Amino acid sequence: MLATPPDFDVLIVGAGISGIGMAAHMEMKAPHHSYTIVERREQIGGTWDLFRYPGIRSDSDMHTLGFDFEPWKHEKSIADGPAILDYLNRIADERGIREHIRFGQKVISADFRPDEARWHVTTETDDGQRHLVTANFLYLGSGYYDYDDPYDAGFDFSEFEGDVIHPQFWPENYDYTGKKVVVVGSGATAVTIVPSMADKAAHVTMLQRTPTWMFSRPAKDKIANFLRKILPEKVAYAITRFKNIKMQDFSFKMARNKPEKVKEGLHKRIRKSMGENFDLTDFTPPYNPWEQRLCLVPDDDLFESMKSGKASVVTGHIDKFEAKGVRLKSGELLEADIIITATGLSLAIAGKIDVSVAGEPVQFNERYYYKGCMFSNLPNLAVVFGYLNASWTLRADINSNFICRVLNHMRETGTDLATPVLTDAERAKIVDDDLFDFSSGYIQRGKSIMPKSATTYPWRLNQDYIFDKKQLREGDVDDGLLTFTRAGANAMAPDEQLEAAE
Repeated sequence: MLATPPDFDVLIVGAGISGIGMAAHMEMKAPHHSYTIVERREQIGGTWDLFRYPGIRSDSDMHTLGFDFEPWKHEKSIADGPAILDYLNRIADERGIREHIRFGQKVISADFRPDEARWHVTTETDDGQRHLVTANFLYLGSGYYDYDDPYDAGFDFSEFEGDVIHPQFWPENYDYTGKKVVVVGSGATAVTIVPSMADKAAHVTMLQRTPTWMFSRPAKDKIANFLRKILPEKVAYAITRFKNIKMQDFSFKMARNKPEKVKEGLHKRIRKSMGENFDLTDFTPPYNPWEQRLCLVPDDDLFESMKSGKASVVTGHIDKFEAKGVRLKSGELLEADIIITATGLSLAIAGKIDVSVAGEPVQFNERYYYKGCMFSNLPNLAVVFGYLNASWTLRADINSNFICRVLNHMRETGTDLATPVLTDAERAKIVDDDLFDFSSGYIQRGKSIMPKSATTYPWRLNQDYIFDKKQLREGDVDDGLLTFTRAGANAMAPDEQLEAAE
């Protein structure tokens, strides 16, 4: 082992769901390894601390968006942002994680030195001061989108006389009482904002270029709440989590295999809310369910605000923004005092950190995912990119558990390099897959920067949690592809070790 140890065994980037989850898993499963978390913000929570727009909530149930080790105890399974922050803060405090967090430090660059088996990571504070920290292993829990620059749809608001707000930068204590609001977009953010603002605003219009498939469900899970009354908390949570994972998996596969049947079911649910004669044009996308994420409408809140006359949905193309609102290409003017641009996010890889190995920049779009958690020929680095068809935390949990297994194996074998080796010969056999066969705008826009994914495991980012969980929890860590070596001149290179093993 190296004579001079790094500052920490593991450096975790980000104190959101992914980072807090990894720290908790380490406390339980890799307690002999030291770690620290660097977080650019002044609070934990990541997405749930950044977004402050009205109604901010999960669009997944908290029995799967919650961690596998920490039961969700609230009555509502579709939780608002403050409740999710309370959950994360309680975990950080009860498990001693908060004392490991360095707030107000943004990671600028990370260079891996193979001869030292350590990452040299540069962080920067708000006042421009830079600090260097070293770690043997780097765990990126920095999310999937750009915190600084959301997607700019290129609208010209120069003539508009009202306020223009992007949900990612919601003004504190913003008063919209009695205002006419147009929300541009039809994704989860827009579907959340519209009913939440409708109670105070004069009227809220959701302006969509293309409809989105929506499904309604109660915010409270009756089965979960019943089980909590008759069973121990952890048992009730485990059963509910299992139920909801199976339901998510079934629903997704049903949508892919029998899309017309699923369309019929979604429309039937909307008509139950809006009436049998309701015109479904604005709720009938030109694509099949789960070719983009479905939008959740908890307790029919969007439909209730539409029935009350406080909200409406309009499908059309924008011609221009005028002084008093939005002119559509049809000629219709949607009057507005406030325009909210819920037009989407911009993807970001590795938290926009300048990642390099021995000074050579890492091009992630040239590397393959390894088990949805590491990257080909890139040592001692793991990442979380959650599921598109299920809750983010499902991936965060199994990735954290797997990396704890990797860390323990390194400790047991006296190795300090863990590298998923993809040789040129093996790479020539790989067939590339469409990493995300989703038509969502943010996915399509970001494909060019995304890592590669193969048609065959383990060189792919799967969208099948049940399969992934079995592989990452029960599969061999030392599988002949993930190689474990020691740093130093006498150690074999990973590809040489692989050949020797063969």
